[in-house]
Amino acid sequence: MRELLANPVLVKEIKLRFRNMKSFTGLFFYLLVMGIFVFGFVYLTGSISGGGFFRPEESFILFTMLSFIQLGLILFITPGLTAGTISTEREKQTLNILLTTAQSSFQIIFGKLLSSIAFLLLLLLSGLPIYSMVFLYGGVSPGQMAVIFLFYFLTLLAIGSLGVMYSTVTRRTVVSMIATFSTMIFLTAVTGFFLILTVSLSSVAMGTGTSPLSYFWASINPAVVLMSLLEPSWNDEISRITGISLPLWVSYSFFYLLLFAGSLWLSVSKLRVNMNKYR
Repeated sequence: MRELLANPVLVKEIKLRFRNMKSFTGLFFYLLVMGIFVFGFVYLTGSISGGGFFRPEESFILFTMLSFIQLGLILFITPGLTAGTISTEREKQTLNILLTTAQSSFQIIFGKLLSSIAFLLLLLLSGLPIYSMVFLYGGVSPGQMAVIFLFYFLTLLAIGSLGVMYSTVTRRTVVSMIATFSTMIFLTAVTGFFLILTVSLSSVAMGTGTSPLSYFWASINPAVVLMSLLEPSWNDEISRITGISLPLWVSYSFFYLLLFAGSLWLSVSKLRVNMNKYR
């Protein structure tokens, strides 16, 4: 682990990214918007309910909204951070120079991946004090928050590795960006549509509403899995609909770990596709 974190590619990329004032400006405005949203929600809820009270169930609603905002941040900002990692080097004609260094293919890919998602990780971690506001009013446990952030980290790694993979196998950043965003749309909107479609067709065809295929679409959809983590009763409902009692997060973890490992392996194997003797 120490050798991985001491990766020269990782160190260089992080220095270049965080020496840029735009990174800290973006972080400032992100926290500002999140803070305004949280305090505005608390103020408006207290005013509407009368008496200025903010109940635990309202705190849970706030936590749910923040969780989905963070998930949207991961799903649609990560591709922009990772889809140009290798293809940009190729377009600038600096990739060959990078490949002639003493760094292995894995070190280059891992360094590019981790440096690309480091800024988003910083956004998520910097938002923890705002998240902790919900503890003042109850309704959410620290354990639940820890599970949600582990879910974020796994999703971030899988999506980031997809972006790096597309950036490695394609020659143009635009093509890589389109492919990565298309995958995100498939994992969110298309799987959600197929979930609704299979449940509906199963209800009409069999009259029971039991659809094992729906479990697959639900288990790879980040929004559905996040909702099952926030509201455990969703797992019972999914089990009733699909006839499968295995919690969604188990299948989700297996699928996205497999996606992360496969994307990383393909990126490493295709990086020096014309330089086999240097592998």
